Amino acid sequence: MRKTIYTLFVLAAILMTAACNDYETYGELKDKERDNISKFISDSSFVIIREDQFHNQGDMTVGDKQFVYLDKSGVYMQIVRKGCGEKIKDGETLNILCRFIEKSIQDTTTLFNHVYYIYDPDIMRVSRTGSTYSATFTSGVMLQSYGASVPEGWLVPLQYVNIGRLTNPDDELARVKLIVPHSQGTTQNAKSNVLPFYYDITFQRGR
Repeated sequence: MRKTIYTLFVLAAILMTAACNDYETYGELKDKERDNISKFISDSSFVIIREDQFHNQGDMTVGDKQFVYLDKSGVYMQIVRKGCGEKIKDGETLNILCRFIEKSIQDTTTLFNHVYYIYDPDIMRVSRTGSTYSATFTSGVMLQSYGASVPEGWLVPLQYVNIGRLTNPDDELARVKLIVPHSQGTTQNAKSNVLPFYYDITFQRGR
């Protein structure tokens, strides 16, 4: 009997040790996230600049490989196009139509309402108060997948791009590419699982 109890105790200890070895701490998950972002940047041959250079370039990135690292948010941003129209005014609330591609940097899972697809865009209701932007999704793929909360990373570019509509033949919508750490990502996926994501997004002013 004692031998049986001892054997069961040893087996339980082994199982507990194995379970502990499989568990990753938050710090370890953040280290993995940083490694995945660094590898993604390296594999993509992206060139990272600091904010002072970005501002010296007129709050723009140059070429299709340059991204600016934004210290406050930890987001990496490329402005492909500034866009037509004008920036969101202080005190303004508006609907923004978004077309996007989302890619998990860790496992390449993809979600999209394609950047170039003209129908059924995602819609987010955005308000600006001073330098603070807040938003909720009111329809679309992001709402269905993650709920109404808009990732903070999606709001970062709004202070730099124009939000307009295509009224003239040479007008272009604002377009950005983002590398978003978990802290600036979706609550239901990125934040809860410590996952970074890559986004390609266009913004269009709603009616």
